[in-house]
Amino acid sequence: MYKKTLILYLTFTLVSITSYTQNLQPGFDKRECMELLKVFSRWGDSTFYQGIPESEDFKRVYGSPTMGLENRWELYTGKQNNIALLNIRGTTTDPVSWLENFYAAMVPANGSITLSKKLTFDYQLATHPKAAVHVGWLIGMGFLATDMLPKIDSCYKAGVRDFLIMGHSQGGALAYLLTSHLYHLRETGKLPADIRLKTYCMAAPKPGNLYYAYDYEERTRGGWAFTVVNAADWVPEVPISIQTVNDFNQTNPFKNAKAGIKKQSFPRKVVLNHVYSQLTKHTLRAQRRYQKYLGRKTSRFVKSQLKGIKVPDFVDSNHYVRTGTFVVLQPDEAYFQQFPDSDTKIFIHHLIQPYLYLVEKIEQTP
Repeated sequence: MYKKTLILYLTFTLVSITSYTQNLQPGFDKRECMELLKVFSRWGDSTFYQGIPESEDFKRVYGSPTMGLENRWELYTGKQNNIALLNIRGTTTDPVSWLENFYAAMVPANGSITLSKKLTFDYQLATHPKAAVHVGWLIGMGFLATDMLPKIDSCYKAGVRDFLIMGHSQGGALAYLLTSHLYHLRETGKLPADIRLKTYCMAAPKPGNLYYAYDYEERTRGGWAFTVVNAADWVPEVPISIQTVNDFNQTNPFKNAKAGIKKQSFPRKVVLNHVYSQLTKHTLRAQRRYQKYLGRKTSRFVKSQLKGIKVPDFVDSNHYVRTGTFVVLQPDEAYFQQFPDSDTKIFIHHLIQPYLYLVEKIEQTP
């Protein structure tokens, strides 16, 4: 009897250990993605999640208050596995939530933001000195991260080591920045080294410039972060990107172009100066205009909402790029019969239903 009991105990222990180590695995997981979309759908009312069943894998254990520029997040735990899910809300119908999106100037990916008179948020989202990110979403992430860290600590003390991060739309943009922030905290010992992170950015816009993208992709390589995009959805195409001659690496052919032109003979010098000016001045002017309207002018409205807010100086760049390991959902004729293009329903390809429809059609071996 004792021998049988010991065998059963050892077998249960082995199964439990195996189950734990397999909670979170690298690589895109179709079922995992679908369950996260189901979870996210509950941010809206019944018309928002129409036809979408509740998640079978996760249960909600905490909902944050509204903070920052109409930002919220929820903590879910796995019903079967020892996993915590950080679920970040996207844009709402509130104009303040849209203000966060339109506050689209870039700031350095390393620095400090004064979120209020009593709260300063230090961050390092990339190592490259030219890395830059969207200032509005950085503000939102700063508020959320401050609220999240005590909950992450509580989960860890309860034995949780695996954390999923997800968001759709604006929530996906915040998920990028949160992932970078948590990786930095882990690397510097402010989070335990054995915490494991896996991120799904759904229908996410572009979070920063190329140097930020390089860092994010290097940190999350190996199947630990995915950007899921419906190819018919316009939201992942924004913010508008403007690349100027100042957005290149230190070693580039444009750096000494003016000096080289000066060495040319008089008639050639005039022609080359004119050509160079025509090729560069328009993008530089456009970048300055975007920074003026989506940076300095928008900041007045942000300051009226967040008393005491103080952000770093803007970076002279608007070179937003697509970021992460992409899972592209390619619509076919059957898709467009169900979700036709529309001049009035501009979010028809951005909603949860079309994303679930396309993810479900992915052929993936178990």
